[in-house]
Amino acid sequence: MDFKRSGSKERVSKIHGFTLVELLLIIVIVVVGVGFLLPALWRSKVKVRRDQCINNLKQAGICFRIWNSGSSGDFPMQYSTNQEGSKEYILGGNAFRHFQCLSNELADAKVLFCPTDLRTRATNFTSLQNSNVSYFVAVDADETVPSMLLAGDRNLMTNGIAVDTGLAAVKTNYVMDWTEKMHNGQGNILFADGHVGQLDNMQLQEALIHTGTNMNRLAIP
Repeated sequence: MDFKRSGSKERVSKIHGFTLVELLLIIVIVVVGVGFLLPALWRSKVKVRRDQCINNLKQAGICFRIWNSGSSGDFPMQYSTNQEGSKEYILGGNAFRHFQCLSNELADAKVLFCPTDLRTRATNFTSLQNSNVSYFVAVDADETVPSMLLAGDRNLMTNGIAVDTGLAAVKTNYVMDWTEKMHNGQGNILFADGHVGQLDNMQLQEALIHTGTNMNRLAIP
């Protein structure tokens, strides 16, 4: 004798795909999620590149000071090539020459290249040229004046005009800004005491005013 449970019903499971509305909802969620994620990833990438640039300048600053400690307290720009310095290259505006003096202290020429720059990295100091360098050198930098500029990102402009490769004489009453290249209107400065500052345009102008000199000569690569 067969017994059936009272009130029991046959259950039929149905397998069905997404409806059009459900599919559109999923697409919208994915698009919105990507829209939130991409800017965050971009900001993270920009920060990583700028942090690398800061580390590059810090390494250069350490090497300038190591070279400095082996001389009489000055940077290589104040010494003749006969004394392993780069003084004779100042008027030519060849920034790379001043960095070549650090080849014994600076392990890798790639440190002279900002990851946001579109130039070509140098593979060694022997083949180094201005076109492989992302940073200017302030040829009159003095360690005894900590606020003086020593080096920094090359994407500079004075009085609204981008500086050219060569020796740029920048007076403290000039308007100095960053171009949009490399760090989107900002930049990094290595000071004579070895610290590196992340500066916007206003901070850059303040740094120029407080360098302790009326004229800053910058070798722009």
